[in-house]
Amino acid sequence: MLPDTPPTAAETAGDRPRAVVRPAAGTIGWWLVATIVVVDQITKLLVQRYIPLFDGVTVIPGLVDLIHIQNAGVAFGFMNDVAHPYRFALTTALAVAALVGIVYYARQIAPAERLARLGLSLILGGAVGNLIDRLRFGYVVDFIDVYQGEWHFWAFNVADAAISCGAVLLFIELFFAGRHASDPV
Repeated sequence: MLPDTPPTAAETAGDRPRAVVRPAAGTIGWWLVATIVVVDQITKLLVQRYIPLFDGVTVIPGLVDLIHIQNAGVAFGFMNDVAHPYRFALTTALAVAALVGIVYYARQIAPAERLARLGLSLILGGAVGNLIDRLRFGYVVDFIDVYQGEWHFWAFNVADAAISCGAVLLFIELFFAGRHASDPV
């Protein structure tokens, strides 16, 4: 190249700094994920040891019981009654796909989106807790029964509660805080 000739775009392309996209440090609260998994597994172990299958203990009469249920399906008992030879593989694959989606989504979150980070940490902890059950037993142990009269909500566990609370926090962050994970960082 001659000294008085300006460089071509191809020659300067390597000279320009490139933007490196890295996940925000601390995107996931790993301490929270671990706490949820431990509390979830301990409570399920206690239920399995002290409450016979399909039996229950009243906590708040007319409102909350602890029961011992095995949920071989997915959320809200969906597919629980389906006797399909590949149900275990399908439900496990769905759980793993959800975990991959959570980790991918977490990488897109801006550092300022604290509620979203907290929500994803709760969701991830709950998803891991339920996946552990699914891999160990082929079903998830559910034990919290909330009801009023003859109406019963689906039985759930600590992991399910964490997932639900995390989803609410994500919803608040995305729809009410005015920030979106897809916005440029």
